[in-house]
Amino acid sequence: MAGIKAQPGIMDIALYVSGESKLAGREDVLKLSANENPYGCSPAATAAFQSAAGDLHRYPATDHGPLRRAIGEVHGLDPDRIICGVGSDEVLQFVAQAYAGPGDEVITTQHGFSMYPILAHAVGALPITVAEHDRRIDVDAIINEVTGRTRIVFIANPANPTGTMLTDEELTRLAEGLPASCLLVHDGAYTEFADGFDGGASLVDRFPNVVMTRTFSKIHGLGGLRIGWGYARREVIDVLNRLRQPFNLSNAQMAAAEAAIRDTEFTAQCATENARLRRWMSEQLLQMGIDCDESHANFLLARFDSPEQAMACDAALRDAGIIVRLVASYGLPHALRITIGDEDGCRRVMAVISDFMADQRGAA
Repeated sequence: MAGIKAQPGIMDIALYVSGESKLAGREDVLKLSANENPYGCSPAATAAFQSAAGDLHRYPATDHGPLRRAIGEVHGLDPDRIICGVGSDEVLQFVAQAYAGPGDEVITTQHGFSMYPILAHAVGALPITVAEHDRRIDVDAIINEVTGRTRIVFIANPANPTGTMLTDEELTRLAEGLPASCLLVHDGAYTEFADGFDGGASLVDRFPNVVMTRTFSKIHGLGGLRIGWGYARREVIDVLNRLRQPFNLSNAQMAAAEAAIRDTEFTAQCATENARLRRWMSEQLLQMGIDCDESHANFLLARFDSPEQAMACDAALRDAGIIVRLVASYGLPHALRITIGDEDGCRRVMAVISDFMADQRGAA
């Protein structure tokens, strides 16, 4: 339209594509493409959501007080340093809006979450992609790429779609290596699947320029409600809250999220089952000759000999009614990301891949 122009960077955004959920002609589709919890959400969360239906005419609280207090109690954090958003994506968006703009640089990594460069472009900043090493975030490479224009470094840890993870020592070295004028944003969406990991909370307490984000979409099984949160120094949270819409979360969202995070027994059960089946699937893939890094998330990255073989395996899975994720857009054209499902789902997907690899060996 003549005379109307979008802000710089917006038209450089490639639209995000979510995991498929349907296959034509199939009713028995097994969706393993979006890293969803195969056990759903806590029954307590479902009950809380249903109970909230009686108050749909009421505006929600603008301060998210009960939910922030619940998060603080469960994780041992100061509720006043917590912000809640429409998924952790919204909190990440607040960070980009508040701390980057035209002329600034935002660092992401080679196989990092595709939302990070989108957020940079949305505020007119320049996304800088730093190479990883064997599908792991390279701390030295990030530090070496920092300039006087670098305002934000985005990392996911555990990482998506690789499932790899930095050690505590590497995280500390990264935080220490960044200037005070640059925020380190630690996206911990898969924290609960990494045994004993605090998601970056201790890093936030040690460094004033670190922001941690978490989500209710993965282990808590509330992806359909879109709820996330962030933790940082009060000064940072104060800035982010000035960008947040006052009614960004509904009563039903907050009630379900509070019930979900308080049901620590359900969360622990999901984490235990995920770890057991992840270990079994990883062993199966390696025995078939399919490379697979140790994953600390609720998915595995299966690496094939070629992009053609990965696509052929994906086709075989789709023929069997199973949807996984091709990750060529993440710079991994020879790989498939496979969500850890329940036991029946895991055995079903492994059986199809085993038959596919047997056919490949027979054809050779």
